[in-house]
This record gives sequence, structure tokens and C-alpha cells, in this order.
Amino acid sequence: MNKQYFDSEKTMKLSRFIGNTPMIKISDKIYAKAEVFNPTGSIKDRPASYIINDAENKGLISKGDTIIEATSGNMGISFAWLAAERGYKCKIVMPSNMSDERKQMLRLYGAELIEVDAGDFDGAIELRNKLAEENGWFNCNQFENPINIQSHKEGTAKEIINFCENSSTLDKHVYVEALISGTGTGGTIMGCKETLSKRYPICKMIAVEPEESPVMSGGEPGLHGIQGIGDGSKFLVDLTKIEEVVTIKTEDAKDRARKLARETGIFVGISAGANILASERWVEKNKPNGIVVTFLCDRGERYFSCL
Repeated sequence: MNKQYFDSEKTMKLSRFIGNTPMIKISDKIYAKAEVFNPTGSIKDRPASYIINDAENKGLISKGDTIIEATSGNMGISFAWLAAERGYKCKIVMPSNMSDERKQMLRLYGAELIEVDAGDFDGAIELRNKLAEENGWFNCNQFENPINIQSHKEGTAKEIINFCENSSTLDKHVYVEALISGTGTGGTIMGCKETLSKRYPICKMIAVEPEESPVMSGGEPGLHGIQGIGDGSKFLVDLTKIEEVVTIKTEDAKDRARKLARETGIFVGISAGANILASERWVEKNKPNGIVVTFLCDRGERYFSCL
């Protein structure tokens, strides 16, 4: 167990409980990893903790230091929480069109929020880099940091394999035929690619992006409402390792998220709605023999003002 999980009084910290999230059956062919069970309610607790743990282990940060990140919300919330847990100051640079609930959560954890123009992720990243360099703050750099990929390679993907091979609810011969995931930084899909492909060589990687901002599909970045994905660039995504890109309209993603809540009691965010809808469309089109795995990326409470 890493030393970061304990404070000076040997009290176990909340960050001990990241990961080992359950897999939820959506249909006979679709299973979703419920990342809502992470401490702040999103999948971003995984890479954020890996990045902070790595920086601590290398002596790059210590209690009282300042960390800074550019984010559409969830990664910033994870960093703000970890900063509060471990005694860091936290600065978050965010486009102004992100949900009010996300901004409130960041401030509640004690982070200072710096807003840039709506949809301007490039501007947020540029400002983050400038402020980090000028002030000597630790730049978490989620969009380029290979530790982001590592967190999913070593954690998320191995948990998926463990479920498939040890679950009493699945046939022992089941395999993952496709992993379908919205991409923000691209860390999730690229990390899972490395591990899942070794165990399931035929597993296809399907990226999901907003129809209004189809960057990976060869289009131009644009404003959309599927917060957490489609941030205007490919970032960590290597398109040579992606078999297909699926686009989802913002309103369709919102409708699917609402339907999940009303019909199944699963209250999740807009990107999770996009993931489920993309998975359903892919299954209908391809009729897979194996199962499709996707993600319930975060809780729905941070989207009341949007849904």
C-alpha cells in the first residue's frame, strides 16, 4: 500500500478507495464500468491520483506547494480533492461554459478557479502553462502526461479483465469484442488498449466524440454540450490504434442520460449517456458475439443546470 494513503497519524485516506468499481449490465451485450463509485464520483480520480502519487514519489511536490491544471471539470475536481486531502494549493483553469455544479465543487474543495472564454481549451492550456512557469507551480499536464495512460493500463483495464474472467454472472468463455469510450485526454482508451489487446487480440477500440466537434473524424472543433469529451484536440489519442470513431449529438446524449435515470435508476452525466448510446448503436450495427464494455464516467448531480 502506497504511503500516500495515510496521514501523519496513520489514518487511512479516502484516496485508498479509488478503483475496483463494479461493472453494470446495461443489456445482454453491453456492460458499463461504474466509475461513479470513485471518491469524487468520476473516472478522473484514477489518473489524477497516479499523477500526484508519481510527483510525490519523485519529490516534485510537497505539502504547501501549488498544483495547476486546465480542465473541463472532472479532472480538476479530482485534483482539487487530492490537494485538499494532502495539503496542496490548487489552481484550475477552465472554459467558462462548463456546468455551474462543476465550478461549485471545485470551489468547495478549496481550489481557485480561473475561467477563460467558452470552449477555449487551447487558451486554458496555454494559460496553465504560463502560470505554472511564472510561479513555479506543479503542472499536472493531463493532456500530455503518459502517467494518465498508465493509470488505465495498470488499473481500469485489468479490472475489466478480472470481471470477465471471474464473474459468476458471465459465461466463462466471454470476451471483450469492443471497448467504446468518449475521449477527453484520450488516457482511458489508450491505456485500456495496451492491456485489453494483449488479452483479447480481436478487441476493437471505438472512440466517441461530439458530432458538433468531430476532431478525430477529420472535422473542426466546435462548441458542444458533452462536457468531458471533445475538448478540441486528439491529445493522447493515437488514431492508428483506434478502429472506429463514433459521433454523438449533444441532445441525443442528454436524452439517453435522462432515460437511464428514469428507466434504470442510473443517474449519470452527459458523456456517460453518449457512451451508452454509442454502444447501443454499435451493437445494433455489428451484432457482436462477445461483449461491449463502456463507462459510466461520472455522477449526474454535476449536470442539473444542463439536464
